[in-house]
Amino acid sequence: MVLLDGKKLSVKVKNELSKKAENLKSQGIEPCLAVILVGDDEASKTYVNSKAKACEACGIKSLVYKLEASTSQNELLALINTLNYDDSVDGILVQLPLPSHINKNLILENISALKDVDGFHPNNVGYLNLGFENGFLPCTPFGIMRLLNEYNINLEGLDTVVIGASNIVGKPMSALLLNAGASVSICHIKTKDLKMYTKNADLIVVAAGCPDLLKADMVKDGVIVVDVGINRVDGKIVGDVDFENVSKKASFITPVPGGVGPMTIAILLENTIKSAQNRLKVKK
Repeated sequence: MVLLDGKKLSVKVKNELSKKAENLKSQGIEPCLAVILVGDDEASKTYVNSKAKACEACGIKSLVYKLEASTSQNELLALINTLNYDDSVDGILVQLPLPSHINKNLILENISALKDVDGFHPNNVGYLNLGFENGFLPCTPFGIMRLLNEYNINLEGLDTVVIGASNIVGKPMSALLLNAGASVSICHIKTKDLKMYTKNADLIVVAAGCPDLLKADMVKDGVIVVDVGINRVDGKIVGDVDFENVSKKASFITPVPGGVGPMTIAILLENTIKSAQNRLKVKK
């Protein structure tokens, strides 16, 4: 069994991005990511702080806008519009979840597709599903693809199962696997017999938010397992996979923490650098 070490790869990616950031600065472009946090969700605060620190470590300017939970939808849209037209800002990220009175889809749609470093704008989703390379790919799924590639895992012809059908992970993950030549089954909360799908799969990506959902009797020997889950159980962070037992059958598996999480932030920074490079092209 080999651990898919996302923490180690993320350090490698960030070192490469630091060099690219310095190169951009030497040409008059300072890469900049704007992050908007609405409300007091503790997990969101932690994520935003970690993104800001990662930006600083890579030489990317970080702008953090902390708004009250009572902020109106129109006020948030006005801030996004200002950032859309700010030539010094390369990436805009609105931290989810948002308060219930704000329409999430409307907010994501109003971020400029050219600055949508999360990869959630309909234009970027369309590029992904068509297999185009024009836009930004969503950070967690693309981070997983980079991790699999780092360990020379060829996806062509593999029978793969994605557990979870969210717009953030499940759906884009399925599209990326399909684009890479894998056969893809998508399972979700209404799937009748999950084991029927997983027991013969070559690769399983689990993003359901349910601790120990994937158990050893649900997988075959030699399976590749990517665990996207982040759950707090008895004060510990655990994934969606029964790691202790599934790892005994797996050929490759991600740890939690230290697997997918670090790659998500690394790809966010990579998308920001890509946007800054696009800004440089326009400047020239």
